[in-house]
Amino acid sequence: VQLQASGGGLVQPGGSLRLSCVVSGGTSSSYAMGWFRQGPGKEREFVAAVSWSGGETKYADSVKGQFTISRATAKHTVDLQMSSLKPEDTAAYYCAADSRLLLRLWTSQRPRYWGQGTQVTVSS
Repeated sequence: VQLQASGGGLVQPGGSLRLSCVVSGGTSSSYAMGWFRQGPGKEREFVAAVSWSGGETKYADSVKGQFTISRATAKHTVDLQMSSLKPEDTAAYYCAADSRLLLRLWTSQRPRYWGQGTQVTVSS
């Protein structure tokens, strides 16, 4: 399974960005997918995840109401719409996938497959 993330960049505080991740290889339609982030000097943390059907989502408390995760299974893509961005959202964002890890465990365990990080910088 390979994951290719894109969409990072520089944005001013209060702005928006949309990250995308395309999965290829394996039985990709059966994978739950999500995003983690790692800020400067910080540990990697869970951001959001979505089930393989797209019907179930989970968010870190810190991004609830600010970020929206969605997927188009036919396109093997998961998107993360980020709004009202703050400097503390600055981080490398990593796409991840796993066919077995229950969505509720994404906050405490590491998914099996990872993409490369895409940098998001929120600064004026």
